[in-house]
Amino acid sequence: VPPTTPMCDVPSSAMTGTVVQLSCKETEGSPPSEYQWYKNGVALLEKTRTGSARTPNITYTMNKKSGTLLFNTVTKNDTGEYFCEASNGIGLSQRCSVKRMQV
Repeated sequence: VPPTTPMCDVPSSAMTGTVVQLSCKETEGSPPSEYQWYKNGVALLEKTRTGSARTPNITYTMNKKSGTLLFNTVTKNDTGEYFCEASNGIGLSQRCSVKRMQV
Protein backbone atom coordinates (compact mmCIF):
# COMPACT_ATOMS: atom_id res chain seq x y z
CA VAL A 1 0.00 0.00 0.00
CA PRO A 2 1.55 3.35 -0.92
CA PRO A 3 1.94 5.97 1.80
CA THR A 4 -0.65 8.68 2.40
CA THR A 5 0.24 12.34 2.97
CA PRO A 6 2.11 12.43 6.29
CA MET A 7 1.15 14.66 9.21
CA CYS A 8 4.03 16.99 10.09
CA ASP A 9 4.42 18.68 13.42
CA VAL A 10 6.78 21.66 13.11
CA PRO A 11 6.83 24.37 15.79
CA SER A 12 6.41 27.83 14.28
CA SER A 13 8.93 29.32 16.69
CA ALA A 14 11.63 28.09 19.04
CA MET A 15 14.02 29.68 21.52
CA THR A 16 17.74 29.51 20.71
CA GLY A 17 19.45 26.78 22.73
CA THR A 18 16.31 24.77 23.47
CA VAL A 19 15.51 21.18 22.49
CA VAL A 20 13.09 21.04 19.55
CA GLN A 21 11.52 17.95 18.02
CA LEU A 22 9.80 17.86 14.65
CA SER A 23 7.68 14.83 13.90
CA CYS A 24 6.27 13.22 10.78
CA LYS A 25 3.85 10.30 10.62
CA GLU A 26 1.63 8.46 8.18
CA THR A 27 -0.18 5.25 9.04
CA GLU A 28 -1.62 3.83 5.81
CA GLY A 29 1.55 2.72 4.06
CA SER A 30 2.47 -0.96 4.07
CA PRO A 31 5.33 -1.77 4.47
CA PRO A 32 5.82 1.10 6.98
CA SER A 33 7.18 4.29 5.46
CA GLU A 34 10.59 5.78 5.95
CA TYR A 35 10.73 9.53 6.40
CA GLN A 36 13.09 12.12 4.96
CA TRP A 37 13.16 15.68 6.27
CA TYR A 38 13.92 18.67 4.06
CA LYS A 39 14.95 22.20 5.01
CA ASN A 40 14.41 24.95 2.43
CA GLY A 41 13.90 22.25 -0.20
CA VAL A 42 17.20 20.45 0.53
CA ALA A 43 17.27 16.92 1.95
CA LEU A 44 18.77 16.81 5.44
CA LEU A 45 21.56 14.32 5.93
CA GLU A 46 21.08 11.49 8.37
CA LYS A 47 23.74 11.97 11.01
CA THR A 48 25.64 8.85 11.90
CA ARG A 49 26.89 8.22 15.41
CA THR A 50 30.51 8.66 14.39
CA GLY A 51 29.82 11.92 12.58
CA SER A 52 31.84 12.97 9.58
CA ALA A 53 34.39 15.69 8.98
CA ARG A 54 32.30 17.12 6.16
CA THR A 55 29.30 17.85 8.35
CA PRO A 56 30.64 19.06 11.71
CA ASN A 57 27.85 21.64 12.02
CA ILE A 58 24.96 19.15 12.07
CA THR A 59 22.97 19.97 15.18
CA TYR A 60 20.17 17.45 14.77
CA THR A 61 19.39 13.75 14.83
CA MET A 62 17.06 12.42 12.15
CA ASN A 63 15.36 9.05 12.58
CA LYS A 64 14.07 7.84 9.20
CA LYS A 65 12.04 5.04 10.78
CA SER A 66 10.14 7.11 13.36
CA GLY A 67 10.06 10.33 11.35
CA THR A 68 11.49 12.49 14.12
CA LEU A 69 13.95 15.33 13.62
CA LEU A 70 15.47 16.30 16.94
CA PHE A 71 17.53 19.42 17.57
CA ASN A 72 19.44 19.18 20.86
CA THR A 73 20.16 22.91 20.84
CA VAL A 74 18.57 24.94 18.08
CA THR A 75 20.43 27.93 16.67
CA LYS A 76 19.38 30.82 14.45
CA ASN A 77 20.86 28.82 11.57
CA ASP A 78 18.07 26.26 12.04
CA THR A 79 15.43 28.82 11.03
CA GLY A 80 13.88 27.75 7.75
CA GLU A 81 11.08 26.00 5.93
CA TYR A 82 10.73 22.32 6.76
CA PHE A 83 8.73 19.47 5.32
CA CYS A 84 9.00 15.72 5.35
CA GLU A 85 8.48 13.03 2.76
CA ALA A 86 7.18 9.51 3.41
CA SER A 87 8.13 6.65 1.11
CA ASN A 88 7.95 2.86 1.31
CA GLY A 89 8.94 1.85 -2.20
CA ILE A 90 5.34 1.44 -3.36
CA GLY A 91 3.66 4.13 -5.41
CA LEU A 92 4.68 7.76 -5.15
CA SER A 93 6.27 9.22 -2.06
CA GLN A 94 4.09 11.75 -0.24
CA ARG A 95 5.11 14.96 1.48
CA CYS A 96 3.43 17.23 3.97
CA SER A 97 3.00 20.96 3.45
CA VAL A 98 5.97 23.20 4.15
CA LYS A 99 6.05 24.81 7.59
CA ARG A 100 8.34 27.60 8.68
CA MET A 101 10.24 27.38 11.96
CA GLN A 102 11.62 30.66 13.30
CA VAL A 103 14.39 30.41 15.90
